[in-house]
Amino acid sequence: MTLHWQKSSFSTDAEDTNCLELAMHGGEILLRESEDPESIVTTTPAKLAAFLAGVKAGEFDYLV
Repeated sequence: MTLHWQKSSFSTDAEDTNCLELAMHGGEILLRESEDPESIVTTTPAKLAAFLAGVKAGEFDYLV
């Protein structure tokens, strides 16, 4: 299975840069960290959309 991993345009191509990458497979969204590409988390488009809405609304600002 070949997946097309996509990273944010805010990420650089530098090797020391940590990037979150996303791919679609079978109706699910796969997420991985560029430094640990074997560890993959799956979610649904609806759950990812809800999470991103929370990020945009500042719900997780206390974590950074």
